[in-house]
Amino acid sequence: MMRVFGATRRHVVGFISRSVRQIHGDSEENIRFYKSRGQHILINPRILNDIVRCSSINSTDTVLEIGPGTGNLTVKLLDAAHKVVAVEIDHRMVDVLDKRVLQHGLSSKLKVIRGDALRTKFPHFDIVVANIPYGISSPLVIKLVYGAIRFRSATLMLQKEFATRLLANPGDSEFNRLALNVKLLADVEFVMDVSKRDFLPCPKVDSSVVIIRPKDQVPDVDLREWRAFTRTCFNTKNKTLGATFKHKRKVMELLKLSNADEDKGKCQSFKEKIVGVLKTGGFEDKRPSKLSVEDLLHLLSLFNEAGIYFNESGKLRSEEDRLGIDDGDD
Repeated sequence: MMRVFGATRRHVVGFISRSVRQIHGDSEENIRFYKSRGQHILINPRILNDIVRCSSINSTDTVLEIGPGTGNLTVKLLDAAHKVVAVEIDHRMVDVLDKRVLQHGLSSKLKVIRGDALRTKFPHFDIVVANIPYGISSPLVIKLVYGAIRFRSATLMLQKEFATRLLANPGDSEFNRLALNVKLLADVEFVMDVSKRDFLPCPKVDSSVVIIRPKDQVPDVDLREWRAFTRTCFNTKNKTLGATFKHKRKVMELLKLSNADEDKGKCQSFKEKIVGVLKTGGFEDKRPSKLSVEDLLHLLSLFNEAGIYFNESGKLRSEEDRLGIDDGDD
């Protein structure tokens, strides 16, 4: 569910209470949707059907749905799949969802996990179908793509601006660290745009549906080292790599991570080693926003071969690194 802006609480309550009765037809629940949680209901039956269709659900599939809300999409997924695992943080939504699914006689096919999707350990699933709140889009995409569960596809409803960045390629103004990290392990396909008028309450922005498909073959690279490396490169994505890596603070940081002595002489020679790697590979005057996954993999291998590392071995440096949060998204 996407984030809503600019609506008063009174306006939101009235709109939602009416929509639950009108759209469901099988519920008389009055629910207050909270804009701080990005709670929106997709109400266009054609869009709901299109999402199910493009997800290519098999009758034997277990579908992971994140943020089912009051169940407009869930009911359709239950009709198509063997089982649906729905993760929902709002207990009020869970109550409505349980009642609605019971009325449809589909309770045996639904498992609801009440909790935060970012902190929930997902059970096995074959595909993902989700309408994701904007506030958790980046870490949730990374959690899926970099997670241990191998799935076939993820059909995601995202804020249009976010989807555009996720679909961006090297050289595009929107290209960012998130897009790069996802491209390492998966392909992303645009499916359709969805008007803000297809939601109640109506947000101020449109949405887009994309499909993420994990690649069958992925590069042999330490993923934590890769993410730490791309964080360094994209911290200032429009600067040349030479300018980024010659900065004294960055030299000292890499010197420490590479387990080298931190005296003044070592610092200068280590800086020269970094510059030497950049020059050898022809990267000194290149900007990361213009480089492909293959280019950056090559540069990382050159650094590692020279004994230069970006992630402290066996230790994640922060909660953001653990979740793969794209702090260089812009």
